[in-house]
This record gives sequence, structure tokens and C-alpha cells, in this order.
Amino acid sequence: MAKSEIKIEKNNVMREIKIEKVILSCGGVGDALAKSIKLLKKLSKRSPAVKMTNKRIPGFGIRPKLEVGCMVTLRGNEALKLLERLLASEDNQLRKKQIQENHFSFGIKEYIEIPGEEYDREIGMSGLTVTVVFVRRGGKRVIRKKIKQGKLPKRQNVKKEEIISFMKSKFKTNFK
Repeated sequence: MAKSEIKIEKNNVMREIKIEKVILSCGGVGDALAKSIKLLKKLSKRSPAVKMTNKRIPGFGIRPKLEVGCMVTLRGNEALKLLERLLASEDNQLRKKQIQENHFSFGIKEYIEIPGEEYDREIGMSGLTVTVVFVRRGGKRVIRKKIKQGKLPKRQNVKKEEIISFMKSKFKTNFK
């Protein structure tokens, strides 16, 4: 046998993609924000971070240091388990236009659609936004570190088609 006849497919481990984090976020001001914080605590079992504005926009009634939303970030197995439940509330269906490079997002109108969640009078009827961020196995630290910080090439980004195939294989998600 010649060398050209022997072809062994080697998958580059560093090109594999994985879910880096799942971000849950809600918006609101005043009483609605307090309800959103309770909702995120209930879903994630963690305390959410409250987001404040920096600018003044009088037309929208926004002023600096106004609390306008909250978010919580989940990683690892905890994030994967919650993502399965959140996708089940959407019947494991996403639209292709919800997917961008390196991430996808979808909204849940009412939290009681999530399997295993019951109505809570203190929270009322509210929804949330879910963002799932993807990353390749190696190299992201290069842009995050302080000393000798570098840039990543475009090929390091996770493409839309790769996200679709990953979600179909791991979570059995359908796309419209």
C-alpha cells in the first residue's frame, strides 16, 4: 500500500465547541425589578447581579445609576441541566435567525411554561431572556489575560452552522 492510500481522519480536539455559559436576564424598574430578581433566584438558585444605567435619556425616563435589569450567569453541568429545561419550554424548537456567531438567544414569555416551575404569587407573570454562549476548547484565555494580551483569528469563532449541528446532536433541537 502506498502512503496516499492510507488516510486517517484526525479530529483536532482544539476545534471542538462547547457551551461556555448560559446567561439569564430580565428587565424592569422598581417593583418589576424586584419580581425579576426573585424569578432568577428561583430558577438558578443564585443571587443575580443588578444592572444600572450610565447615561441620561430623558425621553425614556432614564437617569444615571437607575437600576433597570438583572442577570445571572451559569456554567458547567448546572447550566446544561437548566438549558434542557428552558429548551423544553420552547418545545426544543428555535429559529435560525435567533442564532448569531458564538451565541444564540431566545425569550420565554412566562416562566410557568418551564417544566417543573409552578406559579408564585410574589413573582406574578413575567418572562426572561436566555443567552447561550459557545466557545472553542482552547485559546479564549489569550484575549482575556492582562499581560501579553492577544487577538483571536476569525476561524476561532463558532459559526452559525456549527451551533445548529451541535444543538441538533446534543439537545435534539429543531430549527425553523
